[in-house]
Amino acid sequence: MTHCQNPKGLPDAAGDSSMLRVGVLALQGDVREHINSLTSLNVAVQKVRNPEELITVNALVIPGGESTTISMLANRVGLISPLREFIKNGHAVYGSCAGMILLADEILDGKAGQETIGGLDMTVRRNAFGRQVDSFETDLNIKDIGDAFKAVFIRAPWVERVGANVEVLASVKTDSGSDHPVMVRQGFLLASSFHPELTNDNRVHQYFVEMAKSATSVKS
Repeated sequence: MTHCQNPKGLPDAAGDSSMLRVGVLALQGDVREHINSLTSLNVAVQKVRNPEELITVNALVIPGGESTTISMLANRVGLISPLREFIKNGHAVYGSCAGMILLADEILDGKAGQETIGGLDMTVRRNAFGRQVDSFETDLNIKDIGDAFKAVFIRAPWVERVGANVEVLASVKTDSGSDHPVMVRQGFLLASSFHPELTNDNRVHQYFVEMAKSATSVKS
């Protein structure tokens, strides 16, 4: 049985857009916070800790946390290749902070041998905004979502380069005066440098849920 098959007894999540089920990669990081944000939107949520659980969902959130640890644990449980296939097959995936790093095709300032899932044609700089003590909050104007979104940045990456098919949804001006994207979208892939799961504002999660519904409709 390959990871693309449905094991006996598990429902087929990908076949029915009315049964949207969003997974949260539950290896390390802000798992509970993302689950809380999604369930507040009346979305069915499933923790994903192995390939068998991945095939029970039709969209996925990769939480903030430690990108190298998440990557190492994903490798250990055999999830890297299934996650890449999940993206290749057109499922909606959202990564916040560490999740943004894991969705990037290229990392700057990564640890030696650090592996990503990839899928987003962009280059991110790990811990670009500084260390834990440099964490901050700021109000963002996010395209298609709205303004005054209170974004929480904790040891956050920023985007150094985006490909032609990547849409920048929000940027932050640094102390040097340059603008760096902090939220991007490419097809059904979404990523942010900040942690919307740490606020009571669920607009980013609602935006992703609508993306997931569209992706599931296309696949049906």
